[in-house]
Amino acid sequence: MAEVGDVIEAENARWRFSGAASRQFDSHIARSIPFYRETHQLILNISDFFVQDNAVVYDIGCATGQLLAALAERHAGREASFTGVDCEVDMVAQARKLTAHLPGVAVEHADARESPLSDADLIVSCYTMQFIAPRDRQAVFDRIYAGLNWGGGFLMFEKVRAPDARFQDMITSLYHDFKLEQGYSGGEIVAKTRSLKGVLEPFSREGNLGLLERAGFVDTMTVFKYLCFEGFLAIK
Repeated sequence: MAEVGDVIEAENARWRFSGAASRQFDSHIARSIPFYRETHQLILNISDFFVQDNAVVYDIGCATGQLLAALAERHAGREASFTGVDCEVDMVAQARKLTAHLPGVAVEHADARESPLSDADLIVSCYTMQFIAPRDRQAVFDRIYAGLNWGGGFLMFEKVRAPDARFQDMITSLYHDFKLEQGYSGGEIVAKTRSLKGVLEPFSREGNLGLLERAGFVDTMTVFKYLCFEGFLAIK
């Protein structure tokens, strides 16, 4: 086991979101992903275009429920339903505790590859698809498209690969600089990278757009971009 920061330990190629990672998740990810809190605010702002009375909203990979709770609070009074989906028992427990007082909110312990999605007006995936095995990813995108109402939106934020090796080297170096500025040590950065081998598999921008297109999406645009992080909005 090696320290990856924020009192979280992980083994080589064995990153997990349970245990200490779930307890420290919100602070760890806020320090690890540039503009993470601003990303949540952007999602809330965009949700105004899709969440109307009796809307159905899903948050795939809802983690501790911070974004799910914020969506429900923003649209309180619309009698909309908000469903969070996560495959980690520890995350689900925290999300249920956080959202217990909010009407219309449910948190399901389920795998994104199998959880039901239907009659949705908005589906959100915030740095989740990159953890789904590449062999299964297209099927998840297909299910998302099928689960949306016509005119519904899919908001997806992902870590993305650069278009070629030179750009990838530059982006990786800049991202490591960001982590150092956040107070992580070189050893923690290396340990986190090693723990994510075979667990986090980002696609390039073009790869993600290909997944969306093959699923059936025609109208797609980038709504956020910084270094190796990108947000996409696709409308059915």
